[in-house]
Amino acid sequence: MSSTRHYLRQWRENPVREILAGAVATFALIPEVIAFSFTAGVDPAVGLYASFIISIVVAVFGGRPAMISAAAGSVALVVAPLVREHGVEYLFAAGLLAGLFQFLFGFARLATLMRYVSNSVRTGFVNALAILIFAAQLPHILNAGLAGYGMIALGLTIIYLAPRLTTKIPGPLICVVLLTAICSAAGIDVPRVSDLGRLPEGLPAFGLPDVPLGLDLLNIIFLPALAIAMVGLLESLMTAGVVDDLTGTPSDKNAESRGLGLANVAASLFGGIAGCGMIGQTVSNVKYGGRGRLSTLAAGGMLLLLIVAAKDLVGRVPVAALVAIMVMVSIDTLDWGSLRRLRRTPALSNLVMLATVAVTILSHNLSLGVLVGVLMSGVFFAAKVVRMQHVRREGDHYTVDGQIFFASADAFIDSFDPVDHEGPVTIDLSRAKLWDITAIAAVEKVRDRFAKHGLAVTVLGLHPGGRPIQTQPDARAL
Repeated sequence: MSSTRHYLRQWRENPVREILAGAVATFALIPEVIAFSFTAGVDPAVGLYASFIISIVVAVFGGRPAMISAAAGSVALVVAPLVREHGVEYLFAAGLLAGLFQFLFGFARLATLMRYVSNSVRTGFVNALAILIFAAQLPHILNAGLAGYGMIALGLTIIYLAPRLTTKIPGPLICVVLLTAICSAAGIDVPRVSDLGRLPEGLPAFGLPDVPLGLDLLNIIFLPALAIAMVGLLESLMTAGVVDDLTGTPSDKNAESRGLGLANVAASLFGGIAGCGMIGQTVSNVKYGGRGRLSTLAAGGMLLLLIVAAKDLVGRVPVAALVAIMVMVSIDTLDWGSLRRLRRTPALSNLVMLATVAVTILSHNLSLGVLVGVLMSGVFFAAKVVRMQHVRREGDHYTVDGQIFFASADAFIDSFDPVDHEGPVTIDLSRAKLWDITAIAAVEKVRDRFAKHGLAVTVLGLHPGGRPIQTQPDARAL
């Protein structure tokens, strides 16, 4: 019952604040989703429909309240080759399979693997995303013209000054309303949302992907679906971690994985592209008070309302207003404290963070950047552990301290030289930890090394209780 009450409380708390925060996220979603749709090679309606459906499903079934999930750039990059080679129906089929993968991933409770992503990688992920969000606005900024520059500057001024006048209405929402009114009343000629692409003209329709079933279909969509699933999960779970830090509350990562899987299945069945967590829009939602599931639902519901019922009104919104919102989001997303901490944090941690940022920016692929960061963290950690291994010798007695595993096995073996021994040798492993089969094999190699020189070996502490294992010298060496 307590879990049910907790779930219901996530819907009830401060509904006005939640709806307004979700509305801000909606305006931050529209330009990004349209841009990502072009990246994927599909009509903007495909991305906008998906974003509505994903938001609704994640709001109900997700594990991280206040998350904004929609059609995302990382997924668009993955599916673009599939769309070019086989068409949009295969995109829907791949999204359907990807959603099933994600649901099974969460059902198997494998989302806990995120604990192996170090804080340096998470910081690099956030900083890289902030830079990418700002970089995505540069084409609009550079081509804005004098009037556009003025509108962007005015929009940023409104966003940052509005909280001094009122905190009940989010500054970005005020920015959108005022700039739209000013441009319409004064007849200022600046790009509008309608110039970014054709908006949907009706509600999404349910239907299975129009593709031939069989092994040929699986051969085409399996790898893209797996890539969509892993990229989407990675970005969503990283975003959920960011929200955990911002709100000081925990989340159920496995439930988030299951919710995202269901959302992508639903989006694909209604003619939408697969998606995942959107960190920029999520940070914007949290910044303006979004804490519960209602803000996520409001973002999706408002998106559908705007793109269908108020399409003409949305089309009049100046792109400059949306650019101002996203510039604010990029500024707030960047972890400025991480830059100030560079002199105080370990050099290897800084290197991991900067490498994550660099790879992500150069490749425009968040997953690749995180993968490189995780691999570097693992290598650096293994190197540190290897240096903590010590083998001390007193006559024919060896005492081993530290961790023995695949990375330290060779150094462990090289610590034993049978040449200058004459009597039986004792190796005490009671203060060492053997982690894998490579460590066991290393002990066997050391034993064999001594045996080949005619030396008996007693190994202590290899099994619980320190029961000694005695080996006899190799008769061939005698």
